[in-house]
Amino acid sequence: MAAVRIATWNVNSIRSRVDRVVDWLGRSETDVLLMQETKAKDEQFPFARFEELGYEVAHHGLNQWNGVAIASRVGLEDVSVGFPDVPGWGDPAAPEARAIGATCGGVRAWSLYVPNGRTLDDPHLEYKLQWLETLRAQTAAWRAADPDLPLALGGDFNIAPFDEDVWDMSAFEGSTHVSPRERAAFQAFLDDGLVDVVRPHAPGPGTFTYWDYQQLAFPKKRGMRIDFVLGTPALADRVLGAAIDREERKGKGASDHAPVVVELKD
Repeated sequence: MAAVRIATWNVNSIRSRVDRVVDWLGRSETDVLLMQETKAKDEQFPFARFEELGYEVAHHGLNQWNGVAIASRVGLEDVSVGFPDVPGWGDPAAPEARAIGATCGGVRAWSLYVPNGRTLDDPHLEYKLQWLETLRAQTAAWRAADPDLPLALGGDFNIAPFDEDVWDMSAFEGSTHVSPRERAAFQAFLDDGLVDVVRPHAPGPGTFTYWDYQQLAFPKKRGMRIDFVLGTPALADRVLGAAIDREERKGKGASDHAPVVVELKD
């Protein structure tokens, strides 16, 4: 396997930020970019801008909400839209555009946009927890079928799993993202043997990936760590380093999330 640099980034509308995203790709030497919240249908995605840089792109978008994509310059094989038994939302319930997987440079990579949950008494929270449990069970099945699989689950998990992952726990009292049930759902992936491959190289507290647009959250360092790359041991053993590119949260036209980058050795 070749050395690969993988990043995950909630771009918060690819049509609004394509210039910024492709500029960053050109500077960062990223081989595989997992994107979330593209907010585009497939026919609206700016494929050509990525192809001009030598990237192949797989995108899954159904409407102006959600949307996930993978851009790779090290191959894009066995693309999967969604995962088996993925829960749906709405009336009638239908799967949303929240998961896409592909094999890139020998790594099985998934771009994931986990449901928000909204509030603790909203049915959307139950949907979120069911979605996560189905993904966890499916991940276990993938690993059982191939124990040596270098698998990366990257994306916006919409969970801050530890107190140090938010700027002030008292500000989140009674809110989603930090509730015991959501944190337990995240911990279940780790209990199953997946590894948060970024945290050892970018430890907290105060190491965030998301800052709200309101009330000067970014300059006041009022953020959350909700974007992750969870890897199987076969992937974790190849990690040379990882970082959160907070510079990309600065300036006009920035997403409210920063790219999270993982570098893998041969």
